[in-house]
Amino acid sequence: MVTADAVRDLSELYRDLHAHPELAFQETRTAGIVAERLRAAGYETATGVGGTGVVGLLRNGDGPTALLRADMDALPVREQTDLPYASTAEGVDGTGETVPLMHACGHDVHVTCLLGAAAELAADRSSWRGTAMVVFQPAEEVGKGAQAMIDDGLYDRFGRPDVVLGQHVAPVPAGFLGLHPGVAFAATDELQVILHGRGGHGSRPEATVDPVVMAAATVLRLQGVVARELAGGSTAVVTVGALHAGTRGNIIPDRAELRLSVRTAEPAVRATVLAAIERIVRAEAAASGAPRDPEIVTLESLPPVRNDPAASARTQEGFTADLGPGLVVDAGPVTGSEDVGLFAETAGVPCVYWLLGGADPQLFAQASDFTELERIARDLPSNHSPHFAPVIEPTVTTGVNALLSAARTWMPAS
Repeated sequence: MVTADAVRDLSELYRDLHAHPELAFQETRTAGIVAERLRAAGYETATGVGGTGVVGLLRNGDGPTALLRADMDALPVREQTDLPYASTAEGVDGTGETVPLMHACGHDVHVTCLLGAAAELAADRSSWRGTAMVVFQPAEEVGKGAQAMIDDGLYDRFGRPDVVLGQHVAPVPAGFLGLHPGVAFAATDELQVILHGRGGHGSRPEATVDPVVMAAATVLRLQGVVARELAGGSTAVVTVGALHAGTRGNIIPDRAELRLSVRTAEPAVRATVLAAIERIVRAEAAASGAPRDPEIVTLESLPPVRNDPAASARTQEGFTADLGPGLVVDAGPVTGSEDVGLFAETAGVPCVYWLLGGADPQLFAQASDFTELERIARDLPSNHSPHFAPVIEPTVTTGVNALLSAARTWMPAS
């Protein structure tokens, strides 16, 4: 397991990565740090895979190959944590706009923990046999990084793994892991909807077709999809995360744009939700007398992450043996989404992807049962919040040790 000296070094690394976030496919500084550390540990290291991805291979005799993955990109969020190592960085997004940057989803934790695990595997080769394949992926936040690495010949160039392993930090108590067999993370579809109106003067709405009113009606009607068109036991989320229209109060614009995030667990539910969205958007446009049909464009689409039940059970047995009993809970399926499953689907191998607790354990000290734990967790800043701030310890120690345990479980010494 990871040593105290290593944790001190990794904690400094984490603070540095947190203070220097980079957007999707722009992770050049992070990738440089990753490559330097992997080479120093003795890994065969390739950079620029899928754009800015890094792959390290450590061959340690005959045996299975375990792919351990971490994502590297940050979000266009202005940090409000007041941490001494808080990000003040800015970047330029794909539209050319300057945006604030923050590791608001914990990818800095993921990189730190995988680098720590990679170093420990290199330092103690007697505890495992096989090939450690560490993958530092770009652009998870836009759902394109895993596919980019696959399309760049990941498996043709570096070999095909026998299992895909990874973790995602979450606002649950640090020191605990959450592992759910089956559908663990939801499928996602991000949609762009453009509603067309007829612009004019704000004082003469009768001479226009107002796309702002059209958009408002559409947003409200979309909230009924999950509540009124799905069975009570179905899981889905429809969120309108952005609405852009107009420039001034006295100008009625000629178009409005919505950005939707749709999360589902089952294909039939996904089909129902997407059909309902299209029906509502087109109906509201027709009801408003829109001069043109609306445009509905899929910007991102990812399948759910499915944890192989047998592989999950095997990995959890390793966690219990190596980390101690009672530290792994079944947190159930989450409605967040991930592209890590593409690595496993493409290779045709099991995926095991777990939650890594990152919240201060003291905040949960008074909880008497799991229901109370869930209530406390709901009140904490979540991933993508400008206030999201995992505690460094014991998050890093647990994250490194979890990856080490999983790697050694799948690449045993004998």
